[in-house]
Parts: sequence; C-alpha cells; structure tokens
Amino acid sequence: MTTLESTRAKTPAAHSWRRTIGAYVALTKPRIIELLLVTTIPVMFLAERGVPSLWLVVATFVGGSFSAGAANTFNMIYDRDIDAHMGRTAGRPLVTGAVTPRAAMVFAFALTILSTVWLWALVNPLSALLSLAAIALYAVGYTILLKRRTSQNIVWGGVAGCMPVLIGWSAVTNAVEWPAVILFLVIFFWTPPHYWPLSMRFTEDYANVGVPMLPVVEQQTTVAKQIVAYSWVMFATSLALIPVAPMGWIYVVAALVSGGLFVGEAHRLLAAARRGADQRTLKPMRLFHFSITYVTLLFLGVAIDPLLHLPLPGLS
Repeated sequence: MTTLESTRAKTPAAHSWRRTIGAYVALTKPRIIELLLVTTIPVMFLAERGVPSLWLVVATFVGGSFSAGAANTFNMIYDRDIDAHMGRTAGRPLVTGAVTPRAAMVFAFALTILSTVWLWALVNPLSALLSLAAIALYAVGYTILLKRRTSQNIVWGGVAGCMPVLIGWSAVTNAVEWPAVILFLVIFFWTPPHYWPLSMRFTEDYANVGVPMLPVVEQQTTVAKQIVAYSWVMFATSLALIPVAPMGWIYVVAALVSGGLFVGEAHRLLAAARRGADQRTLKPMRLFHFSITYVTLLFLGVAIDPLLHLPLPGLS
C-alpha cells in the first residue's frame, strides 16, 4: 500500500473518532458549562479577597466542569424523546443516534463519580457534596420532577444552576457564608428572566411536546410582567452584597450599570408585549443574550473588586 493509500485508509477512522468525541462533548452542553464557570471562579477571588491558589482554581474548574457535564448528560438522556420534536434540540447526539442511551448513561455516571472524587480529594468534601447535590437537583429535581409538570419549572429547577456559586466559595473557605448566599440568590432570581425569553422565542416547540413553560400556559404580557418583577428583585439582591461583603466602587458600578440595563431591557420587552408585538418585533432573544452579558459583567466586578478594592465611605 502506498503512503497516499495508507493516509486515505486512516482518514475515515480519524473522522469517526473526532465525531464520537464531539458527540460526547455535546452531551455535556459546553456553552452552559462556560456560563456556570463564569459564576464559580470570580466568587473564589472574592472569598480569598485576592488571588486564590492557581492549583485550587484549576482543580475547582475541572471538577465543576465534570459535574456540570454529568448533570447535562442526564438531562439529555431523559429528554431525548421531546428533543427529537423540537427544532432547537433535534441535532443533539441522542436524537441523531451519534451516542446510544446506554453509552450516555455510563458516561453520565462516570462523570458524576469522577467529579465527586476529584473535588473531594483535590478541593474539599463540602465542595464535592455541593457538586453532587447540584447534579441531583438538575437531573432529578428539574428534569424529571418539574420540567414537564409545572410552569414554575425553571424557577425551582434553577436552584441547580445557582450551586456553582456555593461551590466556588466553599472551595476557598470550606464553608458557605452570607456573601455566597447573596450571590446564590442573584443567580436564582436571574434564572427566570434569563430563560423565559428563550421560552417565548420557542413557545411553539414547547407546546408541541407538552412542556408547560410559562409562555406556553400564560399570555406574553403576563410572562413579561413576571420577567420584570424577577429582574427588579435580582437587581436589588445584587446590591445587597455591597454592605455584606463589603464591596467597593468597582462592584458598585458593575452592579448598577449592568443591572440597570437588564431592568431596562425587561421593561422594553413588557412594553412590546403590551402592544401585542409578534415574534419579529417582540425580540425576546435580546434579553436572553443580554442576560448572559449581565452575569459576565456582574461577576467580573465580583472578581476585580477585591483585587483593586476602592472602598465606599463607611465600608472597609
């Protein structure tokens, strides 16, 4: 066999391996993992009141990624029946057959065990237990018990997405303290106005598969009102961190500017809903995309503030 023929013979196998690896990576929902880590690592800087150990950051980052990947894989396994009938999810690996349900289940349990052992051994037992709780909350609490039964699914199911804040704090302090609880609540109140605009965009998909997301069972104006309400509570909760941490000017500016823009965008959505706007003019995805920017800016402030602390008058 010539060198060219040998290369051609190997190419399909190489492509197959790349496709397989890509399919397993897709099971973990890497974009969601990125968002979770945006809330984990900055909290470690705040807990340390400076730069935490690089090794600790890496260990927490890797363990958190394994944990989130496990939760997301369990979610895809259970939801594969409805994913097949939704345009946004029809290309997922369990729908296309790129990964079998059995193989995905083995993968999910392997990631669960790996993340728990990793965090227990290299971070601390508290962080490992919080990580395990996050997997259970998302895979069982949200995916199995809430998602298909109540329009408040994302509210209470969103608790799982708040856990990385506690994991990041406990990784440094081996405790859960008030600043971490406040940031936990910020993410808790952020989750509905983050996810409901996406649900508004794909209301028909959710309705077709019988998932009672709030926009499926309520009018757009009602959904937008709740989005505004949660946005204001989220904004106020973010400001509660200032005296508790205590935070300086950098965080204050980040919280006020990003939170103000978030609330303003929520009110824009409500105004459009009241006018009876269609999907083209309602533009719910504007708020969805900005909600990601909001978390990034706010938690960037969380990370930078203790490094360049510019104290407010009366706060040390």
